[in-house]
Amino acid sequence: MILIADSGSTKTAWCMVNSKTTEQHAICTQGINPFHQNEEDICAILRHELYPHIAENTVDIEHIFFYGAGCTKEKSQIVANALRNAISPTAKINVESDMLGAARAVCGHQKGIVCILGTGSNSCYYDGRDLHSGIPALGYILGDEGSGAYIGRRLVSDILKCQLDEDIRIKFFEETKETEATIIQKVYRSPFPNRYLASLSLFCHRHRTHPSIHSLLLDCFSQFFVRNILPAPWSHSPALHTVHFVGSIAYYYQAELTEAALTCGIKLGTIVQSPIKGLIQYHQT
Repeated sequence: MILIADSGSTKTAWCMVNSKTTEQHAICTQGINPFHQNEEDICAILRHELYPHIAENTVDIEHIFFYGAGCTKEKSQIVANALRNAISPTAKINVESDMLGAARAVCGHQKGIVCILGTGSNSCYYDGRDLHSGIPALGYILGDEGSGAYIGRRLVSDILKCQLDEDIRIKFFEETKETEATIIQKVYRSPFPNRYLASLSLFCHRHRTHPSIHSLLLDCFSQFFVRNILPAPWSHSPALHTVHFVGSIAYYYQAELTEAALTCGIKLGTIVQSPIKGLIQYHQT
């Protein structure tokens, strides 16, 4: 039995896979990120949200593959310790970055440029085995262009600074029930402001055909390509002309992402909402 996880800042998709029967059991918990949560916090999430669903099978878990946002070499041990303490003290545990998970899911053992567009954003070149970093993502304050948090940040900034058409500004306040005061409170004084900002991207999806919102989305995705892909040292290699995407933002905004890519001279490849299916296939072959 193996347990596979793909974790972003907002949610974690888990799948228990029986390697003998190919039987699968899927679970969803809140996001786990060792940059924002300590070992005790992560243990609490695992014990309360994951363990009850897999309790009777934990003794059979031989290997745990955890791919997550914030799982750098310096931080991955925090997640590994939490998994060992809360789920299985005997299983072999591998904690890797969400970027490697995305690459393995869409490329397998093939080369490619792989990007994540979810709550946050990231990009890399994958040589079929290892990742080669390009432009740093820098997180939702300094970077994360094209992500849900970036779209939400651009949206509320443009709303509050009267940069969007008046009709869409009125709809925003009516539909979200937000005010300038509540937005400031949630962004600057509440935990996980990136999750809050990313949640506001749903407003953009509902009104994606409105000229102001359409223009905002195209600019957000163009900024991702201009600031993260085009300047990367590996971006102009003839063998790497196709860019693959993983994440809910890439998946639900495929039309706008494709339009922005064309203006930047970039060809899109595979786009999947979640890498979990590809990761299951990767670890079963």
